[in-house]
Amino acid sequence: MLDHVSLTVSDFAAAERFYDAVMQALGVPKVGRDTDEGWLGYGDRCSAAHPARSYLSVRRGASPEPAHGRHLCFKVPTRAAVRAFWSAGLAQGGADEGAPGLRPRYHPAYYAAFLADPSGNRIEAVCHADG
Repeated sequence: MLDHVSLTVSDFAAAERFYDAVMQALGVPKVGRDTDEGWLGYGDRCSAAHPARSYLSVRRGASPEPAHGRHLCFKVPTRAAVRAFWSAGLAQGGADEGAPGLRPRYHPAYYAAFLADPSGNRIEAVCHADG
């Protein structure tokens, strides 16, 4: 059900050493690294068409902040499900963090919506299917 988890870390080099070691111990490959953006990715690649997507994303930041320090993403089968997730969350007190739509920055078919739950946790639903 979870598509990916994102964590914010203040010491990028220490986090890279730590996650490289523990992920290797678990047999989970490192699939991405961008020192300019401060990003590490571990896990299976989403698909050949979207090679940079991963299950665990570690990002550099000053400290784990509610909007970016805790991030859960649920994988759903259709874009309609993304829209339903967003509408239901807003109706129950969630805050809009990004309306349903394509996010080509991640890959061309990445269709997602973002909410902050009432406690400030960033929650996402994503559909990777075309159309």
